[in-house]
Amino acid sequence: MTSATAGARTLAAPRWRRLAGQHAERADALTAGHRDRRARGEKHPVEDFLFEYYSLRPAALRRWHPGAGTRLAPGPDGPAPHGAWRWYTTDDDGAVRLDLVGYLADRGETVRYVHDLLVATSGRPAHLGCLGLHEWAMVYRQDPARHRHALPLRLGAEGTDAVVERHPLRCSHFDAFRFFTPEAAPRNALQPTRESQPALEQPGCLHAAMDLLKWSLKLGPLVPGDVLLEAFVLASDVRHLDMQASPYDVSGLGEVPVAIETPEGKAEYVRRQRAFAERSTPLRARLTAVCAAALDAHPAEQPDVVDAGAGAAV
Repeated sequence: MTSATAGARTLAAPRWRRLAGQHAERADALTAGHRDRRARGEKHPVEDFLFEYYSLRPAALRRWHPGAGTRLAPGPDGPAPHGAWRWYTTDDDGAVRLDLVGYLADRGETVRYVHDLLVATSGRPAHLGCLGLHEWAMVYRQDPARHRHALPLRLGAEGTDAVVERHPLRCSHFDAFRFFTPEAAPRNALQPTRESQPALEQPGCLHAAMDLLKWSLKLGPLVPGDVLLEAFVLASDVRHLDMQASPYDVSGLGEVPVAIETPEGKAEYVRRQRAFAERSTPLRARLTAVCAAALDAHPAEQPDVVDAGAGAAV
């Protein structure tokens, strides 16, 4: 046994084939609506958002990875197909595993960045009550023709602007703040930047919870398949609240608006925001542990340069 395989667990072929098949079936169920709409040339501003914002392909979501430290024993037809995938290697006995040394040589700095960001986020208290006003700030005093979603505003332009002007803006997430209109940005209590993200990220933020999917995708084969799918489900659930509490009228999409301009809507938003913060905690801990184990195993590997950017507008 080599140092690379010492302590690794080996899954028999029937077991890993079953796990991979179950993963693919669950992923297909989660992406069925998106794939059907794509085939018809249709878009859904709530349910298709994750695929556009995170450049997520359904095929990538259905690909099962065992994670570092797990070997896949060969079956009657030979080694696992993972052996032909990037960053995997096949041992002399035919078992396939993630080549952690090679992976970290290419992606080491990404792993370290994600690890440090998640640790910093977990170490802060959850700040609640932002009320999803980032979406309102993105259309504040903006020409309707420039709105990111082809949906009417529930309160109209003047009513929407009035809500922004009556409430303090406390957005701490750069990838939300960067889409504030020029008139809204100075109203925010913070002025987040990409560089300040590790210092500002906090576990009560809906976008910090959604970004657990982003980090899972960036870490790729290092992340076990069940963690990736749980991150997707969490991000999808968060996105529904994100749009329900937005200024857009989403009732035509079958969504029930959360009227954050009312006391009842505020209370509902905070309650659901707290629940998402609680759901994200164990998932964030698992991703942190995945990163830590990889870095501890091979701390000397040369890093790359991380790109923490997100992509499209929220």
